[in-house]
Amino acid sequence: MAKEKRHDPQDGNKGTLDFMPLFAKELLAGGLAGGFAKTVVAPLERVKILFQTRRTEFQSTGLIGSAVRIAKTEGLLGFYKGNGASVARIIPYAAIHYMSYEEYRRWIGKTFPDVWKGPTLDLVAGSLSGGTAVLFTYPLDLTRTKLAYQIVSPTKSSALGMVNNEQAYRGIIDCLTRTYREGGTRGLYRGVAPTLVGIFPYAGLKFYFYEEMKRHVPEEYNKSIMAKLTCGSVAGLLGQTFTYPLEVVRRQMQVQKLQPSDNAELKGTLKSIVLIAQKQGWKQLFSGLSINYIKVVPSAAISFTVYDTIKLYLRVPSREKAAVEN
Repeated sequence: MAKEKRHDPQDGNKGTLDFMPLFAKELLAGGLAGGFAKTVVAPLERVKILFQTRRTEFQSTGLIGSAVRIAKTEGLLGFYKGNGASVARIIPYAAIHYMSYEEYRRWIGKTFPDVWKGPTLDLVAGSLSGGTAVLFTYPLDLTRTKLAYQIVSPTKSSALGMVNNEQAYRGIIDCLTRTYREGGTRGLYRGVAPTLVGIFPYAGLKFYFYEEMKRHVPEEYNKSIMAKLTCGSVAGLLGQTFTYPLEVVRRQMQVQKLQPSDNAELKGTLKSIVLIAQKQGWKQLFSGLSINYIKVVPSAAISFTVYDTIKLYLRVPSREKAAVEN
């Protein structure tokens, strides 16, 4: 009796996938990976932003207390406030980030074949891709922070916890429009300097640690989901630790127009770090870091794992094979 041929779920996609250019596959894989991971950790992201920007109101209650307060005053959807802007940003951000990482990696490998190799290549390509993605998507990150900053008063359900009678932003478009009207293009990129200063080492270290750890995984476990999750979580954890104070500076710069006017204005990355340490204490530079540790482990792990899995499904050739073909 003839042996029945097993159906390959990818067979039906062969025609379409064969016509997709490599960069399009990497864009698709990166965007899906980023959007999925960001949605999973959105509640922790909301609490972290409130820790970083609304110090006295939320830090005194801690993680559990803050979560309870949000649940009581805003309900379940309160944990996802600003997540629409976050996902709208992270999909193009992650798509550009991962795709440009692969492109930079290929370009550097061809242009400087004897200079940067192995982990160093991942470090440089990751740093450049992080900066590229930030420049393309920063206004959406600013919008996400402003939307997440708005809170509902526990005593007055109509109040928004804003100062100077600041009205609530009605959504992504409204926030972008009003921000541009108030400060022009410069207003849309407020806080971008510490973001770039932080993203270069963070993105570089994240890819560096991830690829370096994967190199030490036994060959029989290379395609294991658990191996990818482990490598991704450790990579995100280590990368974030070195650059977290810059994220605090960025968040406070983004919302300082919504804070009391007697606060000293933050200008310049290094000056802002010093000012925050002087006025708010050095611990403020690490405010929300414990939440970030809880968040970054699943976020980085899921993002890297989904990206590698989708690349496999889209039949993106391995880097070694692509290098030989080129």
